[in-house]
Amino acid sequence: KMNSTMSEEPDALSVVNQLRDLAADPLNRRAIVQDQGCLPGLILFLDHPNPPVVHSALLALRYLAECRANREKMKSELGMMLSLQNVIQKTTTPGETKLLASEVYDILQSSNMSDMDNMNEMNYRRRKAQFFLGSTNKRAKTVVLHIDGLDDSSRRNLCEEALLKIKGVISFTFQMAVQRCVVRIRSDLKAEALATAIASTKVMKAQQVVKSESGEEMLVPFQDTQVEVEQNTDLPEYLPEDESPSKEQDKAVSRVGSHPEGAASWLSTAANFLSRSFYW
Repeated sequence: KMNSTMSEEPDALSVVNQLRDLAADPLNRRAIVQDQGCLPGLILFLDHPNPPVVHSALLALRYLAECRANREKMKSELGMMLSLQNVIQKTTTPGETKLLASEVYDILQSSNMSDMDNMNEMNYRRRKAQFFLGSTNKRAKTVVLHIDGLDDSSRRNLCEEALLKIKGVISFTFQMAVQRCVVRIRSDLKAEALATAIASTKVMKAQQVVKSESGEEMLVPFQDTQVEVEQNTDLPEYLPEDESPSKEQDKAVSRVGSHPEGAASWLSTAANFLSRSFYW
């Protein structure tokens, strides 16, 4: 059935990846959450049997939750918090996906709390997530990378592809204006693996941003020694080289960002697909 419909309409993974790419652009985040069909669709994707679809939907939600104005609506959306809990508690969910789901849950859960309640709730959630993750998945850590060559959205796509292939990467946020990428990784993954993956693009090179004792930021180059990177076998290639839509997508993303009506038309297409997929 899947193959017969592929030619007529996109499959779930390509739709959720497109939403993830649109959500990566801060200019689109309000429009996606205001749209009638996209948020319910992303929630339904959290229950999808294909693990890469779930992970991609969570990355989209993580991007959307970065916009503070979106959080209250996202939290109150029917099924959102329950679906996130299900992902965290399901025994078959990969560790990185569980950590990413807990991160999104924490952000939304704390959207209308005082700072003190916030800290207590986040600590409670973290302990609970650790319990579900078991001892094999240690706590996540954050690595800030400065990436030479990260200067347009096609380079960002290349960088995203490289990072998604690494086992142990949970989520990432790009700060394009300062050529940075903030990456959340499992604590047992070496940061050098990120540098190796980014160097493999042949057009970008990463340095780690660290703070000195006086609080000043410094750039620390990674050693040139190649680190063996464990490939993420759970996830298929997101954008195969021979059919990478990055050039078209750049146009779509920049057009969407600068003209909200462009976003609206694409989002309605996505919503139509979602309603045909899930509600028949």
